[in-house]
Amino acid sequence: MEGELGQEELNEFSEIIRDYKPTSAVKWLTNYFGKVKVIHAFQMLNAAFVDGNFEIISCIKTKIWNKTKGILQADNEGFSNDHGYHILWQFSDEVTGEWSCAAKNWLGKWDNFIMDLGDTTQRQEFQNRKVPKKAKRL
Repeated sequence: MEGELGQEELNEFSEIIRDYKPTSAVKWLTNYFGKVKVIHAFQMLNAAFVDGNFEIISCIKTKIWNKTKGILQADNEGFSNDHGYHILWQFSDEVTGEWSCAAKNWLGKWDNFIMDLGDTTQRQEFQNRKVPKKAKRL
């Protein structure tokens, strides 16, 4: 509802993502934000990253997501679609590793794949709404 904390957060997300890519993800997310009823937010403190604590937090997040569905958002990473695949690039230039992603195809369906975040060619292809040529299709 207008004026509530959750609506303010969604409005802020809509504003922030405007200049990110792929643009098809920006459009999809902007539309999706209008349907959101509940936001579950986790603030990660330093202790979250020591002694296996992150695994516990990750399990809790996964349990909630499996029950409620929806999308996922992580600061300095981006957003997922409602199937949990990453769709909007907000990573730093230093990011590396494999990541499960999705891109909208010309039929409006999600193509799921695993890409190498450190590969600049794959990054560019993803940001241009394409499944990277070297990505592993799922």
